[in-house]
Order: sequence, then C-alpha cells, then structure tokens
Amino acid sequence: MTREEAAQAALRLMREGYGNPSSVHAMGRRAASELEAARGNVARALGAKPDEVFFTSGGTEADNWAVNGCAEAALRLGRHIITSAVEHDAVMEPIKKLERMGWEVTYLAPDALGRVPAEDFAAALREDTAFASIMLVNNETGAINPVADYSREIRRRGLGAALHTDAVQAFCKIPFTVKTLGAEFVTVSAHKIHGPKGAGALFVKKGAKMPPLILGGGQESGKRSGTEAMPAIAGFGEAARLGAIEREENAAAVRSLRGYVTMRLSEILPEAVTIGGEGSPYVLSLSLPGFKSEVLMSFLEGEGIYVSKSAACKKGGRSRVLEAMRLKNEVIDGALRVSFSRYNTQKEAECFVQALKKASILLIK
Repeated sequence: MTREEAAQAALRLMREGYGNPSSVHAMGRRAASELEAARGNVARALGAKPDEVFFTSGGTEADNWAVNGCAEAALRLGRHIITSAVEHDAVMEPIKKLERMGWEVTYLAPDALGRVPAEDFAAALREDTAFASIMLVNNETGAINPVADYSREIRRRGLGAALHTDAVQAFCKIPFTVKTLGAEFVTVSAHKIHGPKGAGALFVKKGAKMPPLILGGGQESGKRSGTEAMPAIAGFGEAARLGAIEREENAAAVRSLRGYVTMRLSEILPEAVTIGGEGSPYVLSLSLPGFKSEVLMSFLEGEGIYVSKSAACKKGGRSRVLEAMRLKNEVIDGALRVSFSRYNTQKEAECFVQALKKASILLIK
C-alpha cells in the first residue's frame, strides 16, 4: 500500500503543483523545485549525490536501461557479461536478448541459501567482461548477495567491467549506500517502500558512462527525455525520506514478525520447509511439500491472505529461482513467497499460520 504521507505528496502535486518542471514560468519553477527536492530525498537515502539520480517509470525500466546502457558503453572492453540465474526478469530478459545478439553470458548459480558466492563471481570475471549485473536482495527468497565483494574483486584486478545491482528489494530495508556497494549503477523503485507505483530511479555514479535512455526534450540531464511524472516522483521522494529515517525501526519490527511466523510454523506445522537462510526480513520463502502452490494460494485468498508462488511479474508461473537452487520438485511445487511490511501485525502473522495449518488439514495432497 502507498503510505499516507506519500499519497498526500502525490495528491498535492496533482492538485496544486501541476506545472511542467521544464517550464520557466512560476508554476514550472515550483514544479522544478519539487522535482529536485524529491531527487535529493532519494539521493540521501542512497548515500548519493542528487545529480547521480535519474528518475524512471520504475525498477523494470531502470534495470533495462542499466543493462542495455552498459552493453552500449562497454563494447570496447569485450562482449562478456556476468549475471546470476536468479535475477529478476527485468535484468534477465534484456541480457538474454544481448546473448541472442552474440554476447557471451555467464549465469552464476546460487548456493543452497540462494546467494551468489563472491568466489564464484571472482572465478567468472575475465579481462573481456564488459559488465556484471547481480541483484542485492533476491525478490523471491530474500537472499542478500555480497555485491560489495564483487566490486572489490573488479577493482583488485584492475578491470574495467562495470557493475550494476538491482537494489529494489534492499532500498530503505537493509543497510547500504552506493559507496559501500561500490556499484556504478543501482536500481531502486518507489512502490517497494510504500511509494506510488510508476516511479523508480537509476543511480549512475558520477563519471560512469551511461547512454541516454530516451531522446527528446532533454529532461533528466538529457538522460531520459519526457515530462517527468511529478505526482509519482513526489510520492517517491517522500517515501524515501521517511523510509531512510525509519529503516532500522521498521526492519526490527518486520524481523520480529518473520521470526514469529517461522517459530509458530515449527510448532504447529513442522512439515513446512523454510527456504534459504537469514536474508532480508521482508521476504519469507516457504513450502508445504506435497501440496500445490496455486491451491494453497487460492485457499489463503479465501481467508483474506494474499501471498504468491514466485515473483509477481511471473503471473503464477513456476519459480526458476527455486529451480536454480536445485530444490526438490515437491518443495518447488508447494512453495509460497510471503512478504512482510511495516503495516503487518502479529495478529495477522498468527492468522496466516493458522490458515496454513487449516489448509494442510482440509486440502488433498
């Protein structure tokens, strides 16, 4: 859900600050001021400079821009890409397109906890590696990848490969800054931090080469032309401002809820399998082996509880992330992805556990 403060910021821009930021009249100047205030809020939450943040329509656009832009900018280095087998489709699909165009791609497999080990990244890195793209927090398992270690390895070997990370599931949720990560390109999105859908951003480290995404009127410092979606951007900025302030408090509350769910499942539904390790507290991947995910999801929906079986963009398809982790078929087929937020309560967590127990009794395997 969109938090009230972000919704009010978006509404204010729709009703009162509806000028075009590129216009030079008073309404335009006011809108431009709002735009830069939002950019500053996102930049501070990232530990970046405002002129390193470029607004997009969301995480998918930013990921596509990063992948395709890196490919265009780094051709002189070679035509080798490193990614993981568990990336979001917004990274995976443009990389597959590059592969069909003749690029060589190394797909790194996750370990048993869903992480891509730093030593595997180091082994895959080559002199002709043009760029690498590996997400910071996996959207299905919550596994946290050692992106900073990837960056250090590139620098240690004196290579020119660029590094991009999709940090959509990490932004304002786990501690990091663009400096600690060391990545030249970082993707974030508004709706994962209770901002409006339709806004995201790409961090582009100062001095890094990134060709324009859209040509036209020269908005976003010439990198992404087109009139900015000011209501969504204003809501994004407010969500980022508050999310950065509340990050530790929210993470502690969510971690407590996640721990409560896993504890209660072990008590009343010991056959349930928790997938992965202690990653992001906001994501819990679990399975009831022998049951079908879609049947469990339908039952839980009837109880007013909404979960998924893989990434939302997969529209219910089987999880290739869990397949890449080489889990047993019955575990994959009975898997559910549970997302927690600052608005969830222990009462809701208990209702979920009880509903899952009810499902295990009433449903036929």
